[in-house]
Amino acid sequence: MSLEGPQTHRSAFLTAEWRWLVMLNYEVPPEVLAPFVPRGTSLDFWEGRALASVVGFRFLDTRVVGVPIPLHRNFDEVNLRFYVKRELPDGEVRRAVVFIRELVPKPLIAWTARALYNEPYRALPMASKTPDGPTEEPGLVSYFWRRRTAAGDAGEHVAARGDGEASVPTAGTEAQFITEHYWGYTRQRDGSTIEYEVRHPKWRVWAAEYADLRVDVATLYGPEFVPALAPPPRSAFVAEGSPVSVHWPTRLR
Repeated sequence: MSLEGPQTHRSAFLTAEWRWLVMLNYEVPPEVLAPFVPRGTSLDFWEGRALASVVGFRFLDTRVVGVPIPLHRNFDEVNLRFYVKRELPDGEVRRAVVFIRELVPKPLIAWTARALYNEPYRALPMASKTPDGPTEEPGLVSYFWRRRTAAGDAGEHVAARGDGEASVPTAGTEAQFITEHYWGYTRQRDGSTIEYEVRHPKWRVWAAEYADLRVDVATLYGPEFVPALAPPPRSAFVAEGSPVSVHWPTRLR
């Protein structure tokens, strides 16, 4: 299986399968995202719009430097991300994601990601409802988590229904923009930026006619995101996923 995107000589830190991605997409005012843009990158717009996505998916057969970690191979993740780009002097454009918040059920995973990448991970009790294996119509795919808020112990979720026929998104579509960013950038504590590459083949995608996000946006992501994330998403997809590799980070000079 061939991997997409420009490939560097950096070795893989993590390999896994990412499966059954629920992707709810929202238009967010650029001024809301601007404070989170890492140094050396700029917002990446789709048809003039700054987008952010709430994404839930399954990590399967996870290995760190090739070694499976007991009790940490299969788990769920839900994140809020937005899209940036880095333009290199030779004309190459690296299209990437930046994370606002990432949820996983394993404290060790959250600690490692914070320590190595300064990624905004948080460990919470989580569960999911996804297909057991390959299928031509996944139906409703859901990710659930619980956390304590001022109102008490809250149950929250993100879900979408993938019905009909799936296809690999064509160039220039919103689905291609959302699913084909092969780099990540993260602001570090000293204000610098690290870059890492994510390799995977293009995914088959279902357009979701039903999508649902039930979350206290203000306490999980910040009050500045409430106006954008409170209404229904502008689009929603379910992606089949694939094997992926996440490569060792490098600090931008």
